[in-house]
Amino acid sequence: MASLQAHLAVWFTKWRVKRRLRGCRDYRAARAILRPLPYKIPPSVRITPANVSGIPGEWVESPNPADAVMLYLHGGGYFGCSPKTHRSITVWFALHGFRVFAPDYRLAPENPFPAAVDDAVAVYRGLLAGGHAPQGMVIAGDSAGGGLALSLMLALRAAGMTLPAAAALFSPWTDLAATGESIRTNAARCAMFNGEDIGPSARYYLGNADPRNPLASPLYADLKGLPPLLIHVGADECLRDDSTRVAEKAKAAGVPVELKIWPVVPHAWQLALQILPEARQSLRETAEFLTRHAAAANSTGVGLGEHA
Repeated sequence: MASLQAHLAVWFTKWRVKRRLRGCRDYRAARAILRPLPYKIPPSVRITPANVSGIPGEWVESPNPADAVMLYLHGGGYFGCSPKTHRSITVWFALHGFRVFAPDYRLAPENPFPAAVDDAVAVYRGLLAGGHAPQGMVIAGDSAGGGLALSLMLALRAAGMTLPAAAALFSPWTDLAATGESIRTNAARCAMFNGEDIGPSARYYLGNADPRNPLASPLYADLKGLPPLLIHVGADECLRDDSTRVAEKAKAAGVPVELKIWPVVPHAWQLALQILPEARQSLRETAEFLTRHAAAANSTGVGLGEHA
């Protein structure tokens, strides 16, 4: 059963975001609309600006971090947001033992596809070069960042590189061709998006690229060989089917997948962890999943892709 806070969050998000995004075709206006509310950083958390392979970003760490390193890829439709807007999530993971690096990857339309993928690959290579073993690394991301996490792993696999121990995807945007049935059936229920706007907004990132290019839309990729995946999505989201269909494809390809569909909650509800018990629960389950798989990979000393 969904919390009262979740129902209130849906109402608030529809009022603050959805009604303003309807029909918006100005990416600068959409950037401002998508910007989350300010978040106060706990004094025990250290945020350090850094460059990894020339890509700017920030390390988010608690006083006593564990060995696991998380690469967190923020959402925002590939054209908005930043590591700063997603600090409520990265700080939470830092407080629960991860050393988190959040890259400020290049945004569209100034930097269209595949700029975000290229930046994510560069950061991953840089983390490896910095001495972080892949079996002790995990990847997480929300919305476009969740899709980017999949695209990153596909690019790493194609390059013959060792993949991380596991990945967590929050309402990932995996189909920029916007063919999911939930785009239509959840159009009224979705707290954040208007279904008819999803396809056009993808053009900010795609430019003239094919929306079914697997590195832009991982739903159309062969997912064989990816590490264990955790996917959390809201039942009422326009993007629900981007999660359910990619989970089905991954399972069919032999990838271990844990899919959880949450009632009522708005898109990227994990950002509202100070308000929503569902956000805190989702992040707790995610931390447990990623910690478990990183520990298992570390115990064997072998990362995915090393046997390829």
